[in-house]
Amino acid sequence: MNLELIIPELSLLACAIVIILLDLFLQRKGWLAVISLTGLVIAAGFTIAAWGNNPQAIFNNMLTVDKFALFFKLLLLAISALVILASVDYVSKFARFQGEYYALVLVSTLGMMLMAGTTELISIFISLELTSISLYALVGFLKDPKSTEASLKYLLLGAIASAVLLYGMAFIFGFTGKTQLGDIAQVVQATVSSGSPANPGLILGVVLLIAGLGFKIAAFPFQMWVPDVYEGAPTPITAYLSVASKATGFAIILRIFYSAFNLPAWLSNDWGMIFAILAAIGMTVGNIVAIPQVNIKRMLGYSGIAQAGYLMLGIAAMGLSTSNGIMGQSSLIFFLTGYAATNMGAFIAVIAISNKVGSDLIEDYAGIGKRSPLLALALTLCLISLTGIPPTAGFMAKFYIFSAAVQQNLLWLVVIAVLNSVISAYYYLRVVKVMWFNEPKFEGRVSSSGALRLALLLACLGVILLGVIPDYVMKLTEIAAKIHIF
Repeated sequence: MNLELIIPELSLLACAIVIILLDLFLQRKGWLAVISLTGLVIAAGFTIAAWGNNPQAIFNNMLTVDKFALFFKLLLLAISALVILASVDYVSKFARFQGEYYALVLVSTLGMMLMAGTTELISIFISLELTSISLYALVGFLKDPKSTEASLKYLLLGAIASAVLLYGMAFIFGFTGKTQLGDIAQVVQATVSSGSPANPGLILGVVLLIAGLGFKIAAFPFQMWVPDVYEGAPTPITAYLSVASKATGFAIILRIFYSAFNLPAWLSNDWGMIFAILAAIGMTVGNIVAIPQVNIKRMLGYSGIAQAGYLMLGIAAMGLSTSNGIMGQSSLIFFLTGYAATNMGAFIAVIAISNKVGSDLIEDYAGIGKRSPLLALALTLCLISLTGIPPTAGFMAKFYIFSAAVQQNLLWLVVIAVLNSVISAYYYLRVVKVMWFNEPKFEGRVSSSGALRLALLLACLGVILLGVIPDYVMKLTEIAAKIHIF
């Protein structure tokens, strides 16, 4: 059964069950966060221990344990740990349901970890739905009108996206008769080698896959759920959606398109150009619509749509690659790592500030720099990183992914991306201006728990270290980018 290869996932599942049971007896609910973090640390330990092993496929090639999967598992565990630390100040808003909250975060992380290692269409869909159902519940946890509306919209649109994705998988299975990604690749290549014309069903299946997975990464034109869900969800879950869900979506896109549709060259060039066009439109729409936003969560939501556009440069570079190079994949993975640290830091700062001012409106952030300079400095650092200004993780991530795109003759797309980075500076730096130069609207400092301050410190350290000394993480992403095909 090779159950030892999925010990990280099993330990996380056990921790979620323990939390639900202990919630019935514990009077001090703060211990639930400690137990959740302990479960994440244990899962991370098992994941790191597996790093030195050779790639292996388990459960009849439904799951694989390779460096690509292990890297994303560690990234997802780190994101979840930051979310739980940041939630300590927030869970008082649903004090009766803290056990369910932490358990659902762990279960959704479990689904994402499984998704990073899936190499078969059915297992991909099952792990995706395990994640999605948990997130639908977490978005509606506040139980107020905005949160309930956000959860309902996310559920309905997510169900449509899942149906589209499943329909695409059905077309691919109908054409190839296979569900395992490596087997699909062999059938596609054999058919083309025999001189048969391109099958319209296969092409339609690939297009539907792009549409279904595009919803998960908030890519244009499948991003319509983002602003309302980001605004209505609990802020830690908004952060979780913006980073973990996006990272998992790109992980499975890389896995599917590299493993199953990388050959023949005309097919990879076709889907590579589709992603390039979606990237150009997505980053432009996201940045332009973010400019008039007055709610910081909605602004960061549209920013996330634009960031998905930048990230798709890596997929486009992979699809249009004329060699077996891995720069497109590795640059995307590095970008996701830097974006995770940056966006988590921004949202953690938003949690602290919004708890004090009781509002998510940008104008109510006035004077934060005078009342809590360290907190304002942390948010400023993250916004500068999102803009792509050195010496931050955002600058190195954009430099790396733009370089990969230029190498594949996507200079036109890089020019659009650079212009969009300039546009984004307007709304990011507007928040900085409000915090540091406007008159304060409240008295006193912004107070927060030690757990939240620790999460913010870790995120900001990640932003700085990835910007100043990125070499070590770049090497890790290059190792992870070598996706193993069974």
